[in-house]
Amino acid sequence: MSTHLQVTSIQPGGQAEGRYERLTRLIATDRPVIMDGATGTELIRATGERPELEEHLWGLTAILESPATVKSVHRRYIDVGCDVICTDTWGLATALRDGHGTLWDTAEPVHWMDVARRGVRLAREAGADSGRADQVAVAFSINGDVDTPDGRETIRLLARAFEHDRPDLILVETLTLVRSSTYATIEALLDTGLPVWLSFRRCRHGVCGVYGEHWGGPEGDAFGRAARRFEEMGVGALAINCLPPDHVTGMLAWLRDFTDLPLGVYPNLGYLSAAGWRYEAGVRGAEYAELALRWREEGAQIVGGCCGVGPEQIAAARAALEPTKPGHARPTALPDEGVGPVSLDSRQRMAARRWSDARGRPMFPLDFPDITVEPGVFAPTQGSFMVWKYLYQEAVGAHQRCLDIGCGTGVLSVQLARNGAAHVHGIDINSAAIKNTLTNAFRNGVAERVSAAVQDLYPWVPEERYDVIVASLYQTPVDPFEPVVSHRPLDYWGRSLIDHLFRMLPEALADDGIAYVMQLSIIGERRTTQLLERLGYQARVVDFGLFEFTELFSDARDQIARVEELSDAYHLKLGGTDVMAAYLLEITRKEGRTA
Repeated sequence: MSTHLQVTSIQPGGQAEGRYERLTRLIATDRPVIMDGATGTELIRATGERPELEEHLWGLTAILESPATVKSVHRRYIDVGCDVICTDTWGLATALRDGHGTLWDTAEPVHWMDVARRGVRLAREAGADSGRADQVAVAFSINGDVDTPDGRETIRLLARAFEHDRPDLILVETLTLVRSSTYATIEALLDTGLPVWLSFRRCRHGVCGVYGEHWGGPEGDAFGRAARRFEEMGVGALAINCLPPDHVTGMLAWLRDFTDLPLGVYPNLGYLSAAGWRYEAGVRGAEYAELALRWREEGAQIVGGCCGVGPEQIAAARAALEPTKPGHARPTALPDEGVGPVSLDSRQRMAARRWSDARGRPMFPLDFPDITVEPGVFAPTQGSFMVWKYLYQEAVGAHQRCLDIGCGTGVLSVQLARNGAAHVHGIDINSAAIKNTLTNAFRNGVAERVSAAVQDLYPWVPEERYDVIVASLYQTPVDPFEPVVSHRPLDYWGRSLIDHLFRMLPEALADDGIAYVMQLSIIGERRTTQLLERLGYQARVVDFGLFEFTELFSDARDQIARVEELSDAYHLKLGGTDVMAAYLLEITRKEGRTA
């Protein structure tokens, strides 16, 4: 198929039109168009990470707090020969989805439209400072979260925001699914009068993630047909981005069978891990140039970089691609296609890949802490394992001060510390549990960030307020006429400990803190909701599990039945097996309520 570029006119005779038309001429004459690398990760390298901010707010915050640094990063990319630089506004759609319409809470709050304008202005000023203002196109970057029911209103207001500070094109990045709403979103973007480029996290196996994970099942030619429709709608270019370089193979050649749109690629060389940003140290300028040449041989007309790709890599790619023309190469085999006999080399690669999760952490064997259960200490229950799983998966606690109530063996304390917590303090009524927690902290190499003390929860007075609190507490209804067999007080409803914990939250949990509390279905929801509401908190379920009654609960079956008759508590009966639900509650303070 012959390639062509659709030109969307903005303002005939204006400078913006000239910059975009320069891109069309480059592609029409088989010259490469070079995009910049990742502004966000270059800002992190320049100023350090901002662990208190969510990823999508880094760039937006930098526009407000460090405009000179943002402009300096843009300038470095322009100086190595980029034809397109992207505004540092990628996370704007996510911020709006999450309710950050006013992004900066100061005496004079800054509205998101002003942040968008400032982002364009900084990129434009960087071009002027370099002396290449007429040669460098500014792409307004926004992520795939604009494809939401509220996205159309965002797009309408963007058009108003750009009445004076206009970018040269809109670049919608890190799209994944092609929903029924996607076409309407693209129509709305095109209605702004600006050229629109689209970029997807896609590989030949379908929807792909930043770590190289494959999210979708087989979908045949559906994405190819969508590419053709994008072309018919008037989209200016189609790219793939924010996926590992080895997932690019075969994608451009495949897309060329469906569309004549200019095709681009800008993968990542870094990703956010539980320990912060990590980068592919072995891919420097020369190595990235080799990758860029392979993409060019497959037909890439636009080449840049995503997370972790800096000016060094872009400069090398620029120099290597300048004398080349886009090719039509088709890979003879794609990674992991699984067709035909498996070669020795393939077996070796498979052995090296090992099972891992979305963060790239090994999953077989499971990266469970080295835990010993000493005499007299309760072994972790299924509920505790559920809490541990969530802490592990979500890397809860990084850079925060944490409290583990009813720490037992310390499995949750240890995991919080392994996640990078600044400090974890465990409390338990059992002195053997305290020793066990400290022992396990030492066994896992986190002893310097874990402390523990014997403490009865009822008379306890917190010495500080914590960013994160975790608790998996005893919750078994007890008949008050039964003989006392332990240090635990008799508890008709099974709620005494957990209710007291809720009442302590105003003293123990920071205003912006989060508590993760495991609650069983056999003690009911209504009382929890009422108590938290009265205290100014709200809860949502972030995980749950179904667990068979252990001997402890089987012995209390009659009392559990009484509680269920008198409240909304429940469990399931499956044949002769009693099964309860365990919920992991994420508890936060309601907006506008402070201690």
